[in-house]
Amino acid sequence: MSLRDKLLKRVFGHESFKNYQEQAVEAILQKRDLITILPTGGGKSLCYQLPSLMMDGVTIVISPLIALMQDQVYALKKNGIKAEMINSSQDFNEIQGITARLLANDIKLLYIAPERLSANGFVELLKRVEINFFVVDEAHCVSEWGHEFRADYRNLSMLKEIFSNVSIAAFTATATHKVQEDIVKTLKLSNALSLRAKTLRENLTISSQQRLGNGRAQLLDFISKHKSKCGVIYAFSRKDVEAVAGFLKTKGYKVGAYHAGFSSEVRERVYKEFIYEEVDIIVATIAFGMGIDKSNIRFVVHMSMPKTVENYYQEIGRAGRDGLSAETLLLYSKGDDLKMRSFIDVLENKEYKELLYNKLKKMYSYANSSECRHKLIAKYFDDEIDSCEDVCDNCRRGSVEKVDITTEAQKLLSCIYRCEQRFGLTHLIDVLRGSKAKRVLEFGHDKLSVYGRGEDISKDIWSAIGDRLFELDAIEIGEFRAIKLKKYGADILKGLVKVEIDKHKMQLKSKRAKKESLTTADDEIFEKFRTLRAKIATKDEVPAYIVFSDKTLVDFINKLPQTKDEMLGVNGVGEVKFERYGEEFLALCREIKTL
Repeated sequence: MSLRDKLLKRVFGHESFKNYQEQAVEAILQKRDLITILPTGGGKSLCYQLPSLMMDGVTIVISPLIALMQDQVYALKKNGIKAEMINSSQDFNEIQGITARLLANDIKLLYIAPERLSANGFVELLKRVEINFFVVDEAHCVSEWGHEFRADYRNLSMLKEIFSNVSIAAFTATATHKVQEDIVKTLKLSNALSLRAKTLRENLTISSQQRLGNGRAQLLDFISKHKSKCGVIYAFSRKDVEAVAGFLKTKGYKVGAYHAGFSSEVRERVYKEFIYEEVDIIVATIAFGMGIDKSNIRFVVHMSMPKTVENYYQEIGRAGRDGLSAETLLLYSKGDDLKMRSFIDVLENKEYKELLYNKLKKMYSYANSSECRHKLIAKYFDDEIDSCEDVCDNCRRGSVEKVDITTEAQKLLSCIYRCEQRFGLTHLIDVLRGSKAKRVLEFGHDKLSVYGRGEDISKDIWSAIGDRLFELDAIEIGEFRAIKLKKYGADILKGLVKVEIDKHKMQLKSKRAKKESLTTADDEIFEKFRTLRAKIATKDEVPAYIVFSDKTLVDFINKLPQTKDEMLGVNGVGEVKFERYGEEFLALCREIKTL
């Protein structure tokens, strides 16, 4: 067995590589520039951590978030690897100690934020060190065409200017071909090997529903299938985060709230509670986004629509990183789209505004679509796949039955016209439903011929009809968020064309999807392994997944090893992990075997 394969098993506990990992490792060992695009959970970190152990010198990993650095360094140290980080949370003495070890060639991987390269004297320090290669993690931050552009990342072009003989390996999960080209150009990668995996995450079941009211009934229906499982719920604002977290607590869920308005101490405490599984669910703003490195998240819910498909794909990618089944739900409304537009409106750069408007339009189109969701995501990232068949709501639903809503559409379009194209959808629905709302009465809209003509239709269904008209380009948002008629809308009003909508969008009831179990193994046995893992994690003061992932626990149940050699055949168990935890887990396996 080669040194590479020995390290793969002994340190990382894997028998074989995932897609493109082997090619990435070999490219780095050959000191070749590399850009790798792998979906979240595709094993990007192993691509550079493994070759780092086989090469002389230190690997410099540039990563955007302190939390992400902390998790990776922590996990590497537990695997016996000399890894450290330097960031703004550390004091002078701690940084000095790490610097001394770096100069003594006593560190294999050093994690830094991109802004560290601009710190006084840091580049000069690196010049005194033997660097085997640089890693640029979350490399989409380099590109102005990406969804999370950061100026500090743009400055990484300096690496090739200063360290011309050192190779660079760039990694991301979210990059269109245009973003990929910009990364290569900005980082000045030379003859770079490009590895691009398929975007399909077959273990991830993804769904989208129009949000009904505040969405809490739909949320409860969804998470009731995931009792005692780890999940992340994204909410739009700090106020929304606290409201949703408070609501779930009243329903008996163990929940933490996380947003940038909390002090760093509170955020750190909540984050640790989630990592150590003291709470099952985190309700958060996108401030929680990239920084979470927890493999056993079983569900992700968006209480409102993200601003881009890239953000959405990255955020749902937090789920099921261990390869086991996970589920996601997006709750959206046209109001989310309008809210996001208001933030874009105030930007001054016209080209950038158009870019963001276009990304937002594609996100809304995705949320409202009846096509295979995995296929839509793949298409967005310039990938091509077949329909998923059964891991998205649309494919599970099968053939889509259409309903004729021409009469209802004409009523809404007529209402827009009668209200002089000066009002938003909420007001128009109030008029159609015969509301006595103050604004309706103030403007005399209770005297219009369309007033009360749609009182037999719920607000949610009127919203769905409005969404369909936006989708058909029959109406548009004008100045001051007023809805305007377009030519196709006029044609509908004249009876020249008919309007159809997917039947399920007119029913608007949150349907309970088929329950996906974590494994076929007995839940009681899984809980025994989970309890042992939690006990060890508490004793060692480490997150539970650092001990063993859920996927490894499942393999324990399936194989029930009785000896060291058999346990080393369990996915995720290497020599280092066996030395630490082997005897306790073998004892449990033997106990279960006798039952």
